[in-house]
Amino acid sequence: MKKLKFYLKHYLMNSHLKRFEKIVLANHPEVVEDVQITYGLRGCDERKTNFSERFKHLMKYYPEFVYVFQWRTGLLKSSRLKSLFKYTDYQCKIFKSTKIEGGMACYHPYASVINAKNIGRNFEFRNSITIGNKSNDNRLIPTIGDNVKIGANACIIGDIKIGNNVIIGAGSIVVRDVPNNVVVAGNPARVIKALE
Repeated sequence: MKKLKFYLKHYLMNSHLKRFEKIVLANHPEVVEDVQITYGLRGCDERKTNFSERFKHLMKYYPEFVYVFQWRTGLLKSSRLKSLFKYTDYQCKIFKSTKIEGGMACYHPYASVINAKNIGRNFEFRNSITIGNKSNDNRLIPTIGDNVKIGANACIIGDIKIGNNVIIGAGSIVVRDVPNNVVVAGNPARVIKALE
């Protein structure tokens, strides 16, 4: 009986994934970038080179990717689909008004809030981050560039700009603009290293 349930579950997953793949390729180019970035960052099997194989692998085995997929597409509407793909909201809130370019990857996005004007390509974040407004004024929210990595428990608050190619250390409190090509850390965050 267990074997039958296993095969039935995988049959259902594969049939839904074929449908999702068509929708993604037609309407969600940012998800295609998310797949490529997440697959590489996770160190998955490099022999799987086509989008279809990588997409199916991430949807079956990486609930963090399923969270990003659901946020981007809203395709997992029923509780049955959410259960099938092990969807959880991780108590993570990404505001719908936040525009995030393709290539987003998250690691354990528990207890995170993301409320920004724009976030560029190849955005990577860890758990328990806060990106948000100052003094409950939604006009005072950050803008984040391309290729930004944010460590666990970091806070980025206010109407500030984070440049391109930036690493924000774990536990950092960022309340001022950050230039391109640097590593920042601390409370308050300051530049600790320039990147080549």
